[in-house]
Amino acid sequence: MQNEQSVEQLNRLLRGELSAIETYEQALQKVKDATTTDTLRRLAEDHRSAADILRQQVALCGGTPDHDSGAWGVWARTVEGTASLLGDNLALKALKEGEEHGLKEYQDVAADDSIPYSARNLITSDLLTRQRQHIGVLDRVMATLS
Repeated sequence: MQNEQSVEQLNRLLRGELSAIETYEQALQKVKDATTTDTLRRLAEDHRSAADILRQQVALCGGTPDHDSGAWGVWARTVEGTASLLGDNLALKALKEGEEHGLKEYQDVAADDSIPYSARNLITSDLLTRQRQHIGVLDRVMATLS
């Protein structure tokens, strides 16, 4: 039972990362500023790396990693698509909101004692840090475009 719960929680985080990758890719097609594009590519790559880490953790718990972002991904892509049509700042704001949602998800899972220590340690020592950094980076990018 504990492994099943761990697999579901880690797959939830993985779906969030897959959604982030999709929304960053969508934003990259719309954003016009070259410096912003470079920044968004780096952030998308961070999410790819996080997804790989989570896939490994799901497998270590005996589960099968999810392959798509599910319902959250559909919603996130819709929000990002709408925001992208309205300009770079709104697209970046939508990305930031996604990062903030991801931060909360990571915090919730990190606080769950049923998750194996090694996975919680990766979340608290690496993945949470990345989420916080992404929020700061997006804040700085939005400030430069204002």
